[in-house]
Amino acid sequence: MDGLAQYSLEENGQGGARLALSGQFLVSTIGVIDQDLFAIDASLESIDVSGIDEIDTVGAYIACRLASKHEVEIVGCTPAVRRIIDAVESAGNEADIVPPRVPVWKRVPLALAEWVYDIRSGMYGVVGFFGQILIGFGMLIRHPTRFPMKAFVHQMELVGVSALPIIGLMSFLIGVVIAQQGAVQLEQFGAEALTINLVGRITLRELGVLMTAIMVAGRSGSAFAAQIGTMKLTEEVDAMRTIGISPIEVLVIPRILACTFMMVLLGFYSAIIGIIGGAVVGQFFLGIPFFTFLERIQDVVPTHDLWVGLVKAPVFGLIVALAGCYHGMQVRGNSEEVGTRTTMAVVSAIFAVIVLDAFFAVFFTEVGWG
Repeated sequence: MDGLAQYSLEENGQGGARLALSGQFLVSTIGVIDQDLFAIDASLESIDVSGIDEIDTVGAYIACRLASKHEVEIVGCTPAVRRIIDAVESAGNEADIVPPRVPVWKRVPLALAEWVYDIRSGMYGVVGFFGQILIGFGMLIRHPTRFPMKAFVHQMELVGVSALPIIGLMSFLIGVVIAQQGAVQLEQFGAEALTINLVGRITLRELGVLMTAIMVAGRSGSAFAAQIGTMKLTEEVDAMRTIGISPIEVLVIPRILACTFMMVLLGFYSAIIGIIGGAVVGQFFLGIPFFTFLERIQDVVPTHDLWVGLVKAPVFGLIVALAGCYHGMQVRGNSEEVGTRTTMAVVSAIFAVIVLDAFFAVFFTEVGWG
């Protein structure tokens, strides 16, 4: 047991006791008696450390905590031990570990004020970012040879072509669900044939482009924020500026154009696959032949429903790309910020898309395309 931290209690016959510490009170040895020391409930008169051979700050901290708990003095210190104990005692802090909680009538207004201020700062940042994009477009119009065509085509592939399988599967299942649930409800009125109208109009006009925008926000919008944010963190964006390359022209504009253009194709593709999913349900559950279902779509769905979806698609794509690129460019400090900004990009894009979809629904109804 030589070299380990040890202790002993010496009773004085008057109800008091002296706690004697001995051995090596180091971080590597104190663990074996740490809990036992603080489980002592005897009334101590002093803590004797004359038997300690070697001590470090952890051992000194334990001794000081024991002295503070029993409100006694530490005696028998050699100069070396006294120096370490004095250093630990002088570093002590009497402040509360948990700060007092602000009353709710103060905490709520303060949180609201901070939220409003953050919105104000965010609006300034968005306006400034949008201004940089306009300047970047202006420079590319004046100097077309500077347009990063390879980056643009690459982003079109990532946003559009690579997303076809997952968006097709999602749209097909949505079409199946709409047709099945719609048929169940319409059957009560003997109008199962109107399932064709329901599937055709809701997929071409609303769900096709809306669900595609949400999927693109979660897939490509998050990728934009993470990619650009990582480049900000590794100072690649600053390096571009140093050598005279505009990050807006090289990183942001190709992503915005690719997402805007590909959303039109993806939205149309999603609507078509959704209609096919509805036709499959019609074939196997409603007794409506597959090709009859598709032919009836042309008769029961107005042409303006298709145009409504095609008009909304590029706007949704623009919003998703702007949210992803903006939050990516706002990354500061550490890698945790990349995750935070990526989450904010997805949430803000989906929220903006749903709000805009509601606005478009009212607008197209007012102009007679309801």
